Amino acid sequence: MLGFPVALVFANGFEWYAHKYLLHGVPRKGQPRYSPVPLTMKSHWAHHKEVRTGEYHEIAYEEGWSNWRTRNEVGSLLKLTAITTLVFPVAPFFTLGTYYAAGRYYYVHRRSHMDPAWGKKHIPWHYDHHMNSNQDANWCVTRPWFDYLMGTRVISSDDLAESNPLGIKLPGFVEKRLNAVARRLLPKAFERLDENRVLEAGNRRKGIALAMPEVMTNA
Repeated sequence: MLGFPVALVFANGFEWYAHKYLLHGVPRKGQPRYSPVPLTMKSHWAHHKEVRTGEYHEIAYEEGWSNWRTRNEVGSLLKLTAITTLVFPVAPFFTLGTYYAAGRYYYVHRRSHMDPAWGKKHIPWHYDHHMNSNQDANWCVTRPWFDYLMGTRVISSDDLAESNPLGIKLPGFVEKRLNAVARRLLPKAFERLDENRVLEAGNRRKGIALAMPEVMTNA
């Protein structure tokens, strides 16, 4: 049974890592961004372009399987769950947890871009990922856990922000305690989070928005 919550934490960490290093790629001076999965990186930056120009809406999800970006996203999730299936004999609840995480990822991501108002309300960290001045931040999609741990959450405004690092609705007294404990346990991460918020506010006042990379695939 413990394997299920472990899988959720693992999936969130992988979500952060894969989004940052595989989907966005690693910037290289004078060269295209590097990703070991260049087609997936190309698909993801095409997704960013569509969302950025469409006020957070993504047409690929309306087109469904006929759109190559939808096929790429679903195919990637199926490949990942195929890998975790290998450990099913020794860690069945972990494997089931990864199935749940993959299914929830697709549902949440798809719904947020088909219904921007829902996405802005329920996963504001992902809305910020696409609509902030810098799109190379806010790597988590389903929950913002690892963005808080790694100090990569960039909150655009107080009215949009989630009220606690878990990104889950909690009773007020629990939330207040959780926020206090999180700041005490992760002081450096929260220092970066506070700096990120100030930087984003400054960029918005100045009308600064960092451009998406022109080169979508590896050399």
